[in-house]
Amino acid sequence: MKEIYNLKNTENSEKITTALVLAAGTGSRLSPLTNEAPKCLTVVNEIEILGRLVETLHQYKFKRLVLVIGPFEQQIRDYLKKISKDMTIEYIVSPLYKTTNNIYSLWMAREKMKESFVLIESDLIFKPSLLEEMLFPNRMAVSHILPWMNGTTITVDKELTRKVTAINLGEHVITEKNFKTVNIYSFSLDSWEKVGNRLDAWILDGKVNDYYEAVFSEMVADGSLDLDCVYFDNEFWYEIDTMEDLRECEKNMLYTKEPLSAIV
Repeated sequence: MKEIYNLKNTENSEKITTALVLAAGTGSRLSPLTNEAPKCLTVVNEIEILGRLVETLHQYKFKRLVLVIGPFEQQIRDYLKKISKDMTIEYIVSPLYKTTNNIYSLWMAREKMKESFVLIESDLIFKPSLLEEMLFPNRMAVSHILPWMNGTTITVDKELTRKVTAINLGEHVITEKNFKTVNIYSFSLDSWEKVGNRLDAWILDGKVNDYYEAVFSEMVADGSLDLDCVYFDNEFWYEIDTMEDLRECEKNMLYTKEPLSAIV
């Protein structure tokens, strides 16, 4: 696909060095591991999910990490204090984490993010090299649909380019034009301001229990949000929601000889 369509020229663009991580969920489907600890500190093959991510951010010289957190706030603060090095860490605490969804977490960050940034969910394991193409604005990570995947998909245009033409909520139709969202996005400041305005409208309307993908879907459909795909197919990645996910992820990491450390 790269031969058919190249991403926008980024030779003269500065790479993104700010990350926003959403980590306010209760992680109830990973119980009992999340009964006394946050989901993002779940250990996967000897390293916490958040620890792997922070190592990757260090590798790409990120300067700032903003986290939206909820349960077990102090555990996350204490953990990051040990591994943050010279990266600035900022926190947004969601008091309504038990009764809201990720749309509310993202909305809470609207005033904090004043530059281009990468949005990453805190339950993802991925090979660090996959982040390279996400370090420029207005992109979203996607993957060909595999048997273990479910949930939101995206559609690319009819020439199989990288341009996202639709975000399909709750659809799991396998076609040559449909791909699974990985839940990593990058935004320019201009795009983020548009997203923030749309988030304001949804929250004002009481839609605090929706997913932010619904907002992105609406904006792609009406042309107010333009995103290009970055394909995560060629290297290892996994989303961990359940105990079964955790077991499969660990097994596949061993099978693919994924290193214990995030640094490669």
